[in-house]
Amino acid sequence: MNQERLMSVLLGPHISEKGTRVADKHQQVVFKVRTDARKAEIKKAVESLFEVQVAGVQVINQKGKRKTSGRTQGRRSDWKKAYVRLQPGHDIDFAVGGE
Repeated sequence: MNQERLMSVLLGPHISEKGTRVADKHQQVVFKVRTDARKAEIKKAVESLFEVQVAGVQVINQKGKRKTSGRTQGRRSDWKKAYVRLQPGHDIDFAVGGE
């Protein structure tokens, strides 16, 4: 795997109530990833970008929601998210703000 591919695998953190609960309870972080990303690529990308040790990766394909606006129907795109479990003692903090 080349470095350029690893840098494009992670699209960003997926911060939600469930993601926060999982982070506190199971030492996991949730990322939005490319739809063609594999577990090994996600693991290497997280380890190289954040300098942490990854214990495991679970991947989920999220189906896009159906949306209607009046008579027009549409659909959001499908996307993929990864639950990354970190080794004990490692942590990634996405806190926004000064403190």
